[in-house]
Amino acid sequence: MKMRVLTVFILLALTACHARDDRTHITVQRIFGECRANVPHGQAPIANPDGECEVVTGLLDAFEKENPDILLSVNIAPWPGYDQLSAQYAAGDPPDIVVMHMSTLPDFASRHLIEPLDADFKAIGLDVGNFTPAARNGVTINGQVYGMPFDNWTQLWHINMNLMTRAGLVKDGEPILPHSPEELLAQARQFKARTGLPYLLQPTDNERAALTLDLYTYLLDQKAVFFTDPRHIHIDTPQAHRVVDLFRQIYAEGLMAPGQDYPAAMAGFLNGQGGICLVGTWMIGTFNAEANTPGRPLYHGYTVKPYPMLYGSTDQIAYVDGHAWVMPRRERTPAQRAAVFRLMKFLQMHDFDWSRTGHLTTQADVAASAKYLNLPHRSEIVTLARTGETLPPGIERQFAVRDIIGDELASAITGHKTVDRALKDAENRVNDLLFHVL
Repeated sequence: MKMRVLTVFILLALTACHARDDRTHITVQRIFGECRANVPHGQAPIANPDGECEVVTGLLDAFEKENPDILLSVNIAPWPGYDQLSAQYAAGDPPDIVVMHMSTLPDFASRHLIEPLDADFKAIGLDVGNFTPAARNGVTINGQVYGMPFDNWTQLWHINMNLMTRAGLVKDGEPILPHSPEELLAQARQFKARTGLPYLLQPTDNERAALTLDLYTYLLDQKAVFFTDPRHIHIDTPQAHRVVDLFRQIYAEGLMAPGQDYPAAMAGFLNGQGGICLVGTWMIGTFNAEANTPGRPLYHGYTVKPYPMLYGSTDQIAYVDGHAWVMPRRERTPAQRAAVFRLMKFLQMHDFDWSRTGHLTTQADVAASAKYLNLPHRSEIVTLARTGETLPPGIERQFAVRDIIGDELASAITGHKTVDRALKDAENRVNDLLFHVL
């Protein structure tokens, strides 16, 4: 009798496994951390419902629930994910769909490692016309769309309004921000004189990209063309000198906190140790939570703004990057291909949910919606979904380029090199990299 029961149990188990195998199986690879303990299956996050990890985990769970004929195998890659992805390509087994920085798309598209998606998007009714200008530019190379844009992100001015009030730099409830390099220096000096604290907090140690992003935005502010073609950068220029000279002066006068890495700069802002933190969209949720926590330095005293234009631009301009979902080239069945595009369309339809993380939405209808604009501080930054600019399409190794430029800028700003030497070295190093890559 026991043997008969055991046999029936095994047959039922095998039948269940066979039923599961009937589902279309695709592999999804993502970054943004691992938080399954905080997001149990079928349940809202226990904490931090607007965190990147929590939102993307919940979205993939929701897709499987709405599409029971599709089974997702989710790989969680350590940021930024490209070492793991490159190893998978080398092994001949890349994922079916992977999240990728827009700035990295040219590296993979130029080698035909990811597919153009225009025809499939059209077939499933995924409307690329609804992409915001910043998003559309970020996923388009040589006229073809290579990704479903998930977000745009950029650096912002995160502002401690309590300290700005002490410094006399608030009017009608809004921070007084500079419109020229001279005004920035004057306001920074006033802030330090009245509070005893640095005006700016930004990583300068072990964080190479941040200073590069400052430079990109303020070169765009000056209408500078600093990539003359995908193989050549031109930053040993008067426009770049103006920007780096300004930040060098800020640092030399103690108007920026010295010697901070990324964690130190974030902790400094959270603990009220400076007026303005230069960091990305992804910190809006964390800082806003502090603004709603009694007893904390940011309590009822936080706002965020795009970088103030210092060199005459009338439109709000900023360098932006972003994340997009792409399809690696590999063998897959028609059902698997269809499943990938069902997931991409689902993610487009749920772009508002992802935008809760603080990143800029990539969908024009979401950007214009009341529910998006009513999220904390989105109305202050939404213009960047239209005016934000990526680097020109086709420029490869953008992560490495950022690191090289940031390395040289840190040397100049902290006084280890002259500005002239640092910009010459940055230009030569980047052009040498691009020459050998291309």
